[in-house]
Amino acid sequence: MQTTQTNALEKLNSVLSFIKNSFVGKDEVIDLLGIALIARENAFLLGAPGTAKSAIIRMLSSSVKDGQNFEYLLTRFTEPNELFGAFDIRKLKEGELITNTTGMLPEASVVFLDEIFNANSAILNSLLMALNERIFRRGQETKKLPALMFVGASNQLPEDEALGALLDRFLVRVKCENVNPNSLEAVLMAGRKLEKGSSNNEQPIILPKEITELQNISKQVDLSEVLKTYLDLIHSLRNTGVKVSDRRAVKIQNLVAASAVMCGREKAILSDLWVLKYIWDNEEQVEILQGIIDAVIEKDLDRQNETGQSFENHPQALSDKTPNAEELIKEILNLQKEWENENQTYEKKNLIKDKLRYLQNRSNWIKNTQHKTHIQEEIEKLWQKILVAHSLE
Repeated sequence: MQTTQTNALEKLNSVLSFIKNSFVGKDEVIDLLGIALIARENAFLLGAPGTAKSAIIRMLSSSVKDGQNFEYLLTRFTEPNELFGAFDIRKLKEGELITNTTGMLPEASVVFLDEIFNANSAILNSLLMALNERIFRRGQETKKLPALMFVGASNQLPEDEALGALLDRFLVRVKCENVNPNSLEAVLMAGRKLEKGSSNNEQPIILPKEITELQNISKQVDLSEVLKTYLDLIHSLRNTGVKVSDRRAVKIQNLVAASAVMCGREKAILSDLWVLKYIWDNEEQVEILQGIIDAVIEKDLDRQNETGQSFENHPQALSDKTPNAEELIKEILNLQKEWENENQTYEKKNLIKDKLRYLQNRSNWIKNTQHKTHIQEEIEKLWQKILVAHSLE
């Protein structure tokens, strides 16, 4: 990377580090927002009220200096004018239908749409075009949007098919949950500091043009070393029931490239595939994706250690939460019950097997030897039942 590009990356990392220090236990969410920003892709946050979704986005938006940011809480009655601007009265008198977009979504660098699935039919088509093509169109008026990133948030996933198309426009999906109880004291201290406003003067900033530089670098990243594994993963995910359209498969490559840029590399490596863990359509797929992707990354990390190779891996590629043995055994017992249900479909059985592989992988991280042995024995019992069932087919 050139010096100016390196400076832009350092600035972005400073911004993300500052936000992480301000919001304890939210590193995963913040890192993914950084990835989406470099990839110029949209991110969706799923979480209950009070999990800091809005506050994190506001701090990230305020870190983009000289950029106009737009935030709006959607309701069932939100009208196009509230997002895109009203018609210019002066032009209207002259017989022209021109939208006054000053201070509205079409002029924003970072756009945050809270309760995104409250979008109604009046604004849905315009929103879909803005999210997918970065274009605002009203009548004969067409305008390219300068948006660096759109972020949507909601307390729940959509059930309506039309709103499913809206979720599809958000490539990155991340759950924003309450932090671990052990971190509560640190959360309270950081939150108190934010309430005082004592950190505002320390907040680092980055210019929109510097983010654009990083986005352009991302387009030049060499993906050749991960392409074969990536193709295999897409086929595997489709067979598992995770819907990855051709369009999404193409766009996910932007996230892989962004991970490489965040690490200061011009070439993608297998650990950059960690971003695929965040393309789920429903919460049931979260663990399945983790199991499949983590297995690929761990295999590559083992190979790096054996060969003495050293790469700059993204921190999120290396992170693995130590599983709770009690919760793990409950999940395994539930899978055993599900497998014994004679009415399970072929697709559901595949999901059970994928979950079991994931839990088997997680069991290796349990520190208590006795607990680990017991859990792995239960996993083996279920594998034996699965093998018997296959032999009878």
